[in-house]
Amino acid sequence: MAEIFGRESSGWRADWLAVAVAISLPWSTSLTIIFVVLWLITLIGSWEISSLRNEILTAAGGLPVALWVLGALGMLWAGAPMTERIDGLNAFHKLLAIPFLIAQFRRSDRGVYVLIGFLASCTVLLIVSWALVLLPDLPWRGRARMGAAGVGIPVKDNITQSIMFSLCLLGLADRAFRAWCATRRSFAFALVALALLFLANILYVSTSRTALVVIPILFLLFVLMRLGWKAAASSVLAIIALAAAVWPTSPFLRERITNLYEDLRNYQPSAMSSPGGERLDFWRNSLVFIAEAPVLGHGTGSIREQFRRTGTGRLAMATNPHNQILAIAIQLGLVGSILLLAMWISQLRLFFRPGLAAGIGVAVVVQSVVSSLFNSSLFDFATGWAYVWGVGVLCGMTLHSGNIEPVDGKKTAVSDPPKSA
Repeated sequence: MAEIFGRESSGWRADWLAVAVAISLPWSTSLTIIFVVLWLITLIGSWEISSLRNEILTAAGGLPVALWVLGALGMLWAGAPMTERIDGLNAFHKLLAIPFLIAQFRRSDRGVYVLIGFLASCTVLLIVSWALVLLPDLPWRGRARMGAAGVGIPVKDNITQSIMFSLCLLGLADRAFRAWCATRRSFAFALVALALLFLANILYVSTSRTALVVIPILFLLFVLMRLGWKAAASSVLAIIALAAAVWPTSPFLRERITNLYEDLRNYQPSAMSSPGGERLDFWRNSLVFIAEAPVLGHGTGSIREQFRRTGTGRLAMATNPHNQILAIAIQLGLVGSILLLAMWISQLRLFFRPGLAAGIGVAVVVQSVVSSLFNSSLFDFATGWAYVWGVGVLCGMTLHSGNIEPVDGKKTAVSDPPKSA
């Protein structure tokens, strides 16, 4: 089998730059861009074309590229200004990293360091977040002033922070389960304690309505995959009990849920008087835009132009329908939506197998799918790159572990590699 790296030193540098991206992602947009560019430069000229081609010919690696190609072609029939078409295509660029990452970490043993780097970075973010909450005399207050909603958000926003923390939460739960099965009880308890700190931060500090939907689904899926149907059914009671305990003790969570209820109850079309009302108006108008061009959409970068045509106050200034499927369908129609769903399904199918990387991979894909119902998460910077980096690295790790191996263009199950003594 042809090696992706022409030289070992190039592979070593690319691996550690991938780790640097994972570390910077929860904190800084600028640093993440710099490390991604350096990572790509390191790879250019150091791979064999056949290795990359093999990944593009698979569903998990090829469908993201196909979606980008459709996005590039979509610029041809867009009625928006060229600057908006280019800006629309920019949102698709990150998808091209997926086959590169799969090819890289199919042959590298350092994928686990990417996961460790991301967890370590989020753990530092967790410590800073709790410090902002528990130490009100700190002169630096992060993204919010003392007394304002959002205290405890050092960088970015509560949606991004809670999504990052939810991925850490499920990764820690899976690793703790494996440690417990291996009779490493002290290590398992330590991992559970850290996971609970992440969960408490989501419920009491960085509460996001998206995360409140994502976490129960990920938890049920984790229990189902690791313990079976009976345990999954019983875990529903645990979720209800946790919700009952948290509700009276988390004012911010109550406020988020209550405000959503009020927004939906008082919703009036085109009023846009609340965040909940805005989303409903975005979705309602998006469906009208899609119906006007259902097959290939209005073209890449056309979202702003379509909302501008409504001529209705803040709605006319909207650039984001706050739903990933609608954001794709407005621009690329039914064809683009099918490619998006096929990409998610293909990557999810690859991860439905034993192994830590595969288990975390399921959480990454499911989190992206669920959060995409409420946000354009693949087009947003932090959540989009978290998905791309997570799927690319974890797909490569899953393939590298020996669970599956391409043979004559087909994927065939093979036995797990022998464990080292």
